[in-house]
Amino acid sequence: MECSCSSLLSSNSMETIYSTQFSSFKPLFDLKSIPKLTSFKGISAKASYDTCVRKKGLSSIDEQKLGAADLVYHVNGKINPSYLTRDLRILDGFDDEYGGVIVDSERLPANPNVFASMLRFSVSHWKAKEKKGIWLKLPVEKSDLVPVAVKQGFEYHHAEKGYVMLTYWLPEGPSMLPANASHQVGVGGFVVNDKNEVLVVQEKHCAPSFVGLWKIPTGFIDESEEIYAGAVREVKEETGIDTEFLEVVAFRHVHNVAFEKSDLFFICMLKPLSTRIIVDVHEIQAAKLG
Repeated sequence: MECSCSSLLSSNSMETIYSTQFSSFKPLFDLKSIPKLTSFKGISAKASYDTCVRKKGLSSIDEQKLGAADLVYHVNGKINPSYLTRDLRILDGFDDEYGGVIVDSERLPANPNVFASMLRFSVSHWKAKEKKGIWLKLPVEKSDLVPVAVKQGFEYHHAEKGYVMLTYWLPEGPSMLPANASHQVGVGGFVVNDKNEVLVVQEKHCAPSFVGLWKIPTGFIDESEEIYAGAVREVKEETGIDTEFLEVVAFRHVHNVAFEKSDLFFICMLKPLSTRIIVDVHEIQAAKLG
């Protein structure tokens, strides 16, 4: 259980990037000059451009910045098999409140080659739009896209059980994106009854030097859990004793504890509401009031 002390993303003021037809873009060559595209009987040749962009589309981008190598041509609903066939789609995503983009992880292409092409074009588009930080969340089931993104300049930011988060800072100069969580937060429950007896435990899994040591119940708070609630929960899980939070009586702050992360530890005074001890057989060797 680990607590993230830095807020990575905010959902406030996010704007959805919509899909639209690329009707405002002019091709860089005359399609009528290609015989294969004008040989359909009774049907005039027609090219369309598929993309996923914001409400305004890509019409505001300088046409010179979009080379022929980036175009996808569809003729009468069929993809043109010529060497001119390319991806011209923007990855779906949202604008964040800091001028960046959060890519929609649920709408990523499954094919790494398609993803590589879309990502390359998307980064170029976002640079032209003067976006700042790009957040790319890749779930485990699409982990084969990770090396593709890294090859295009994305960097690891953090990882959880089901995904890895990558980032890309577009402007010149050092990245201004917030760093990964820097701390883990632990709690201890200092339970004292009306007889001035303190609830203590012996842990089942510990370093040899701590075997047989009596200590207060401790643990890490869960994500989005309050400090006092974490202390009450840990005492309940380890000893079965119900308690009520009274106050924080002490805390300490140390560094380079786990994987070079810092550690905050809070001791909370708790009032016992029950007396029957039921130890957690998976974590606790023994527990008592003494």
